[in-house]
Amino acid sequence: MAFDGTVIANIVHDMRRSLTGGRIYKIYQPEKDELLFVIKNQRETYRLLVSASASLPLLYFSSENKANPMTAPNFCMLLRKHISNGRITDIRQPGLERIVEISVEHLNELGDLCRKKLVVEIMGKHSNIIFLAEDGMIIDSIKHISSQVSSVREVLPGREYSYPPGQGKIAIYDIDSDWFERVLLKHASTIQKAIYGSLSGISPLLANELCYRAGIDGGDAVSSLTEDKAMALFGELIRLKTWLQDGQFTPNILYRGKEPVEFASFPLLGHSNLSTVVFDSISEVLEHYYHEKEVITRIRQKSTDLRKVVSNATERTAKKYDLQTRQLKDTGKKEKYKVYGELIHTYGYDVKEGQKELVCLNYYDGKEIRIPLDPQLSPMDNAGKYFDRYNKLKRTQEALTSLVEETGQELSHLESISNSLEIARDENDLAVIKEELMEYGYMKKHFLGKKKSLGKSKPFHYLSSDGFHIYVGKNNYQNEELTFKLANGKDMWFHAKNMAGSHVIVKLETADDLPDQTYEEAARLAAYYSKGRNAPKVEVDYTRRRNLKKPPQAKPGFVIYHTNYSMNIEPDITGIKEM
Repeated sequence: MAFDGTVIANIVHDMRRSLTGGRIYKIYQPEKDELLFVIKNQRETYRLLVSASASLPLLYFSSENKANPMTAPNFCMLLRKHISNGRITDIRQPGLERIVEISVEHLNELGDLCRKKLVVEIMGKHSNIIFLAEDGMIIDSIKHISSQVSSVREVLPGREYSYPPGQGKIAIYDIDSDWFERVLLKHASTIQKAIYGSLSGISPLLANELCYRAGIDGGDAVSSLTEDKAMALFGELIRLKTWLQDGQFTPNILYRGKEPVEFASFPLLGHSNLSTVVFDSISEVLEHYYHEKEVITRIRQKSTDLRKVVSNATERTAKKYDLQTRQLKDTGKKEKYKVYGELIHTYGYDVKEGQKELVCLNYYDGKEIRIPLDPQLSPMDNAGKYFDRYNKLKRTQEALTSLVEETGQELSHLESISNSLEIARDENDLAVIKEELMEYGYMKKHFLGKKKSLGKSKPFHYLSSDGFHIYVGKNNYQNEELTFKLANGKDMWFHAKNMAGSHVIVKLETADDLPDQTYEEAARLAAYYSKGRNAPKVEVDYTRRRNLKKPPQAKPGFVIYHTNYSMNIEPDITGIKEM
């Protein structure tokens, strides 16, 4: 994500269009470093959220109200005193810096017209909201920065305001061919770093996008640029400059499946592996992005304990499976001991007392064989010893074959639970997974009174391009319910081949078969909601529901089938409509 100067330029563009001439109706301070302005303009009401949080500084139009303290903090009271009912006359962004200046006109106690300025600095942990008098002196700020905190710039009441120190960068509005050749092409660094290191407000994400559009690898050295490539890069910089000057913004979010990955004010063509959703405004982008990101982060935090349980159990089971597999492989020696015993029975009359080895013809393959002997034992006792070894390994093989199969099924079960954790979206999904872990002994059962209903966790529901309803299980219990309760015999079933994944059911209703497009969309869903979601291609099996069977005592969601078709498909669900 990149809350850079171009995103702020997009916000300022929207603010100028909506707020210029508007009246500040109300001012709130929901958090110690956050303000909410209610502004009325042209019969419309806007909520402008301004946050100077060190972890997440933001500036955007909010669609929601926030809870406020009963007693307003001092900074909020100061703003109410000076600019409540004030008129916004101008909003600007100096250069392409992460700074927004909001100019306000208001009447003082004597009825005289006064001008004030609110400066919002969106600069990570150095973010601040500073209230200025007309002469540029600081009236107050939401964060006080003394000389003990910063030796570069004080932000205290009574001090003259100055911009944060620059880093020798210029705004993209000021570039020309002379600067390009004299400065950017002289950088002793990579091309990407030269761009964001020379231009203010340009993030590494956008710098990389400019390189991609110019057909350049941003990781290459500036010195490697040919004349043609340099001209292509300069052309992309001029194109971006024009877009910014003309306000040609395209607010969008890039998704990997349902997870938001990046946002920007311009199309990011260099991320073809991600899907793009375009929004009407950059404020909508920020609200959606941070809300969805927060949901995913919260679920991952809440599932940490469950992930640890599954990870530990998987590691332990995998070690057990490897050990059992090696032991089972070792039992393959049993046939050799059986042959030794039979050959000693056949040729033992030639063995002399104290002999340590029998050399004879192996009548099974016609080759000479050497059989070690215990000189303390008779030939018949040596044969009996080898038969005992054979019988012991035979019994071990029979027992291990069953154990390896059971352990393999347990490992597959744990992998399916791990996959369920990856696609869980809310606490109800986690509750179902926790219930499964307790049921199969991976977690201790806790008495919680009346057992909670697990029906709140619902499967994913999609609609194919051809109008067919597609259901995707989020966990093993849902997989079982979809396959053996919701689906009827003629419905189609899809699942990633030989890996943990969701059951995907396509309801045929009155149709006899599916169109090719729906087959592909259902297979893409099965591939995406599996362990292979990050692979370029995933093999997906599909068959009629009637061809599936559940073995006795099998774990939930485990099925067998022998009649099926397969296809290789990309795990990309872009464009499939979720209900």
